[in-house]
Amino acid sequence: MNFYTRKWVKPEDLNAHGTLFGGSLLSWIDEEAAIYSIIQLETNGCVTKYMSEINFISSAKQGDIIELGIKATHFGRTSLTLTCEVRNKITKKTILTIDKIVFVSVDKNGLPVPHGKTEIIYTDERLRED
Repeated sequence: MNFYTRKWVKPEDLNAHGTLFGGSLLSWIDEEAAIYSIIQLETNGCVTKYMSEINFISSAKQGDIIELGIKATHFGRTSLTLTCEVRNKITKKTILTIDKIVFVSVDKNGLPVPHGKTEIIYTDERLRED
């Protein structure tokens, strides 16, 4: 898992219980997953198709720094499947996991189109996994 994005939990990100609002976190994940997919598929023409069960394991509070980790797990003909983990940057405690997020490459009419990719592209050598 590569951890690409870090977010600082601010007051506007909190729910009524004073912890990170799940909707804010899911928005951050969807945006980061879209950016990851665009880079992997080398096209802006991809959309979120599916998100599996979202497992909230622990919470984050104001002032926490969290990391969003995303990794490609499968390349389909028109799709890219990702996995996601969010953790606390300092404690390394897992906050959330999503086993499967699927993005689909689409044409200008929104119809699925083959992307021709079969393996992860590393945009930063230091993030390469061995």
